[in-house]
Amino acid sequence: MKDKEIVRQGYNEVAEDYLALRNEELAEMEFLPDFISKIPKDSKVLDAGCGAGYPFTKKLSKYFDVIGVDISEKQIELATKKVPKATFLCEDMTKLSFPDDYFTGILSYYAIIHIPREEQYDLLKNFYRMLKKGGVALLTFHSTDDPGYHHDDFFGSDMFWSGFDKKTNEKMVQKIGFKIIWSKLLGDSLGDYQHLFLFLEK
Repeated sequence: MKDKEIVRQGYNEVAEDYLALRNEELAEMEFLPDFISKIPKDSKVLDAGCGAGYPFTKKLSKYFDVIGVDISEKQIELATKKVPKATFLCEDMTKLSFPDDYFTGILSYYAIIHIPREEQYDLLKNFYRMLKKGGVALLTFHSTDDPGYHHDDFFGSDMFWSGFDKKTNEKMVQKIGFKIIWSKLLGDSLGDYQHLFLFLEK
């Protein structure tokens, strides 16, 4: 089975259990005020890899016109129920074709880490294309070098991760044209792994 198909099927299978651990007390919620403060009210915002839409998409939908995208049909089904104010699409986020300069903000929490790393540069380049000048992106990355890792017990299902180390990720986004506003490491709420969060401006 291909890597992204493993992710799609895995999140379909674990959607309910994963959602049960999502709440507004998660440490990564603390990063959202920085993101929200940089975006005018009612702007278009993309949540790439939105999952079931809670709590992050729901928070953003209070301020913005949010489009959530996820590869998992079950996650999109849950998100549509949880966050009626947002628009949701079941798509591979590496293939998005929104117009140039379409979004004022792009959020992607814990999703790029499931994309094969050889596809991540083009994904980020497409994010840059779709983002307006002066727009911001808040993205989660790996913090260690990982060509690709399969685990067969992610809430009882198969899952796939891939990514680069902190320095490589920072160089990659800067090469594309992003300015790094801040770079922070945060422990995963589901384990002891540290993820890299980058807050970026076009």
